[in-house]
Amino acid sequence: MKKIGFIGLGHMGLPMAKNLVKNQYQLNVFDLNPEPLQELKALGAHVAISATDAIQNVDVIISMLPSSPHVESLYSGPDGLLASITGKPLIIDCSTIAPDCARRVSKAAADKGLHMLDAPVSGGVAGAEAGTLTFIVGGNSDEFNSAKPILEAMGSKIFHAGDHGAGQVAKICNNMLLAVHMIGTAEALNLGVENGLDPKVLSDIMVSSSGRNWSLEVYNPYPGVMENVPASKSYDGGFLVDLMHKDLGLAMEAAQSVKASTPMGTLARSLYAMHSQHGHGQLDFSSIQKLFSGE
Repeated sequence: MKKIGFIGLGHMGLPMAKNLVKNQYQLNVFDLNPEPLQELKALGAHVAISATDAIQNVDVIISMLPSSPHVESLYSGPDGLLASITGKPLIIDCSTIAPDCARRVSKAAADKGLHMLDAPVSGGVAGAEAGTLTFIVGGNSDEFNSAKPILEAMGSKIFHAGDHGAGQVAKICNNMLLAVHMIGTAEALNLGVENGLDPKVLSDIMVSSSGRNWSLEVYNPYPGVMENVPASKSYDGGFLVDLMHKDLGLAMEAAQSVKASTPMGTLARSLYAMHSQHGHGQLDFSSIQKLFSGE
């Protein structure tokens, strides 16, 4: 039985941790918010009093944090975990962060004789709850193979993208494309509705035609078209607008570092920034539909 220290129990981290408990893993958990800690305590997890406490005498450390500065501070800061880890646990960071940050932290871990993977996820809160996340992993193959059984307790598809940082590169490429086709879907649906079409009928037509895409078929952004998606729940929950804007910023940084041209990604980031400025930053990213309907 592997013992896991899990740090970061937000919208994604909490259901991921719950699935590990369901799969009979022993968990030490920590978050600054006490509510998810109590949920996991009721399921049998041990609640740690600090991040440092959570990682004592564990086989694996998993972190799920909002951004690059959070990850760098947690591991490499003045009071970072790398200075206080006992034993040789495998470190798996599931946050979506800058590839260069992932490489820096993994090198700092390696300098301490520790192995670390970057393993960002795709699938959203629904995938985290269902245990069907996609993990996109960067690191060497031996570390990947060691982590795979644990990742399979939280996800259904596990990909080895390449060396350290590769998981983050693949994730931000995916999210840039997701933003672009979500915006295009919302724009097309609004055009149809403004011209008198029923959004459900138009969606069915486009799903059966060359405009078919994930945003249209699985995560439709128009309210009332599809059940059990954020659009039919006042855009509550899901993947927040502000997080999509953050990920698009990471994509732009990665593009600049290699002088890649990303005009669609740049425009998508600008539109999500505008949408957030209109007061929608804490809504699901599919609420970009509101931008086109003038809300």
